[in-house]
Amino acid sequence: MQRQLLDSIPPPVIGRRLQEARKARGLTQQDVADSLEIARTTVTALEKGERRTRPDELIKMARMFGRPVGDFVGRKDPIPGFSEQLRGAVPNLDSQKAQDELRQAIELFQRLCEDGLHLESLNEMPLVRSYPPQYRTDGISPEVAAEDVASAERHRLALGDGPLPNLRDVLENDVGIRVFSIELPLPVEGIFVYTDELGGCIAVNARHPWTRRRWTLAQEYGRFLTDRFRSEVSMLGGVGPSRRRDRIADAFARCLLMPASGLRRRFNELYRAARGKITAAEICRLAHHYSVPVETMMLRLEEFRLLPAGTWGRLRDAGYETREAQGQSSLPPRPDDERTLPLRYQYLAALAYEEGKLTEGELARYLRVDRVAARRLVQELSRSSLLQDEGQVTPSSIELKSRVVGAKEPLPHS
Repeated sequence: MQRQLLDSIPPPVIGRRLQEARKARGLTQQDVADSLEIARTTVTALEKGERRTRPDELIKMARMFGRPVGDFVGRKDPIPGFSEQLRGAVPNLDSQKAQDELRQAIELFQRLCEDGLHLESLNEMPLVRSYPPQYRTDGISPEVAAEDVASAERHRLALGDGPLPNLRDVLENDVGIRVFSIELPLPVEGIFVYTDELGGCIAVNARHPWTRRRWTLAQEYGRFLTDRFRSEVSMLGGVGPSRRRDRIADAFARCLLMPASGLRRRFNELYRAARGKITAAEICRLAHHYSVPVETMMLRLEEFRLLPAGTWGRLRDAGYETREAQGQSSLPPRPDDERTLPLRYQYLAALAYEEGKLTEGELARYLRVDRVAARRLVQELSRSSLLQDEGQVTPSSIELKSRVVGAKEPLPHS
């Protein structure tokens, strides 16, 4: 790096950028000092702009923070902090411990998103964004607006009108949204943030059941489509009459995961097969088919007047247990996607490691595992996954270093 370029940026500007990147990475000044083999007071001076940063120091710190050098010497400021964007949207939780946990989770969420961006830069494989323009919902009831948007998105993404069990893969591969599953305080459903640099970013609560996480993911996607520039922390039971955007997000999830035409057709098939005697067990099977909670399915069917109004409330008040009914109907368990990191993210980290762009320690840090687990994951990915030139992931036995070129058609979602 040319010294002239570094000298053209005021030291306080570089210092501020270095400090923000260090904090986003979760490192202390002492961590940086130990890595650079300098005194902690020197790091303090660098961040305050009291001492100019040398080119070799900047290169080492950029590598440590997982950022390109251009983030510190370019004209553009670093990515805005998620905490700043979520100011005013973070709820007051019932304890200081939960509040601290949420703050730490937001910081982790940003680091994961920025790490994904850096891995794409290392491999020269940017995430392809297939974003529609923000849908307008002004002057339309939330339910009608949500139905229109969900129908338009299913058509745009060629999803048909059937169940959508692999929503996360669709959003990551076909839309270009960053999706992470991280531990959040139990009352928190998910987080949505949008920045020009990172695009749409969604975190769902890893502590929630799989069907709940899918529902949250659909809700947050609805926020992205209809209110893209308003970051949000979503809470369980947070939908209220005065929160129009929450009502739209909740209605969008219903319409996206249980589209009217397909669900009506499927229910009518069940009705005919059961000769008009629909039981709770049939509804359980239908909910399982659509990968949604039984309560959600019953309420949706009530909405279509396929079940009498108040059916779910009466069953709930009578002590109905959905797990018992599911056991009686012998439903196979749904595969539970516990991945914190997107498959594409994991693949890019493994590819960068195999090409010598990441050390083993850096690989483990990006994957959030120890070195043994990181090596094992690289071996598994090299046998089972392939990243196409458009950024989509498909099962394959080809080695990581092999690239598929010329593939232009979307991958099937099954």
